[in-house]
Amino acid sequence: MVRPLHAQAIRPVIAEYNEKARGRFDLVNDSLIPLNVVLETKSFSVGEDGSPTFRPLDKSIHLKLSQMSFRIPPQQTYYVFYEATAPHYPAWFVIYASFSGLPQQSGLNVQVELPHTVYMGQKVALTRDEVQLGKAEYLPGLKQVQIEIKNIGDRLGRVSEVEVRGDREKTAYSGFPLMPGSRRRVTVEWKSSVPPQRAIVQFKNFKIETPLQERRN
Repeated sequence: MVRPLHAQAIRPVIAEYNEKARGRFDLVNDSLIPLNVVLETKSFSVGEDGSPTFRPLDKSIHLKLSQMSFRIPPQQTYYVFYEATAPHYPAWFVIYASFSGLPQQSGLNVQVELPHTVYMGQKVALTRDEVQLGKAEYLPGLKQVQIEIKNIGDRLGRVSEVEVRGDREKTAYSGFPLMPGSRRRVTVEWKSSVPPQRAIVQFKNFKIETPLQERRN
């Protein structure tokens, strides 16, 4: 798979809703040739390291798309509208846009796949009582901080940021969704020679702060 820069794009990459979804995403063809696009819908789960595992769209998710395949003229944008519901929330899925018709490279056909991920959250937000922190360790040999975050509830949440702090320095890890009943292991690089002291896991409505333990290999 090839992802040319400044040629094809999808906007936005992520969309979040309270319960049912009704929205639009834009597909951009900045190339000088027309391109064919086919949409494919999938459900997915997320592993402890943040890597997704895809599967066919769950039958419980009812999704309507304005188009499933189309052609985008050169340097044009195409709009796709959708509506989605589920019997219970939270629920989530991804719509992949597959671009074809690009010039061959080294005799091989080129195809670009871009995702639009949809999260349909519940009405009541994740609370502090539903989140636990497991190990929070500094590994000086690897110059890394490893933090374990658990969602022990049945609601979808989103970590806004994980911040690691020392006396004078700090570094951050970008946000991510925290699925119901899931565990997420986060690794943050720490370049300073002075050990970090604490980590802060920030959510929209609350934050959790924990001291770091130093672990020698």
